[in-house]
Amino acid sequence: MEEGELHQMVLTSLDDDLAQNIVTINLSGKSALADHMVVATGRSKRHVSALADHLLRKLKENGEKNIRTEGQKTGDWVLVDAGDVVVHIFREEVREFYGIEKMWATDAETKSYNPDAEKHSAGLTA
Repeated sequence: MEEGELHQMVLTSLDDDLAQNIVTINLSGKSALADHMVVATGRSKRHVSALADHLLRKLKENGEKNIRTEGQKTGDWVLVDAGDVVVHIFREEVREFYGIEKMWATDAETKSYNPDAEKHSAGLTA
């Protein structure tokens, strides 16, 4: 799977499973860790774990290998490392406490994911 396709698949999976406040950070040329970081919030420990589980299944179905995860059993903060895209899924309180977006991004590099706004701006809504 190409990097852009992988990134979009991650965003779509999180959005389809009702993750909240999805933010993507472009790390291209800024970090050897990944090209994109995606940060999202789940409503509860169970929702955080389910978001990660569904994402892992979709990644594997699409042929991604060597995916690493951490924190899935506790459900407070799950890290999914898919190589070119690193995903952090938090409970709201944990996300606020760590402020990971502030550590990695400036306003120019951070973009909130809102598929409805993107469809509207492309003239795809009725």
